[in-house]
Amino acid sequence: MSAGRVVPTVLGVVVAAVNAVVFTAVVPLPSMWLAWTIAGPLVIGAVAMVFAAPAPAGGVDATVVAPVSETAALQLLGALQEGGRLVDFLLEDVGAYTDEQIGAAVRSIHDPCRAALRSCLAIEPVMRGSEGETVTVAAGFDPSAVRLVGNVGGQGPFSGALRHPGWRVTAVTIPAPKGRDPRVLAPAEVELP
Repeated sequence: MSAGRVVPTVLGVVVAAVNAVVFTAVVPLPSMWLAWTIAGPLVIGAVAMVFAAPAPAGGVDATVVAPVSETAALQLLGALQEGGRLVDFLLEDVGAYTDEQIGAAVRSIHDPCRAALRSCLAIEPVMRGSEGETVTVAAGFDPSAVRLVGNVGGQGPFSGALRHPGWRVTAVTIPAPKGRDPRVLAPAEVELP
């Protein structure tokens, strides 16, 4: 596996493990877990998509996959910070807050971050259909686009329940730098008397 794919792969495994624990928990979900299940995959998926595109596999046109610069990844993260103060939220120590306060914070962050993400990336489902619906995966499918889970064996086509539709970026529109260091995600603000 190339170095450019290690980070997104590890992050994907971590998100999947956290979501598996959260969604299979018997006890009521605290708001922090709920916040992570909502914001975590969104953020990690977006950053992973920007840092490293998947390697072309059987039938995928190699000209479609274009490397993205570190600056573009920082600009996307900056847009999420500017739109919804996502970095502030993720770096905040939320241990002292109640579940209700964290839940309220997620609501105030979700819509602006969603708008910022949509302004930078056009995203569509990899597979159409509702979660739980029976779908067919053709033989020779792209394993970077579809992950088979459960009792996997034999040759395709495969039929099973859609657990998640996946996400694919169809267009990237990263805002141009605004004449500042792209490593500054949000400038410090000083209010003068």
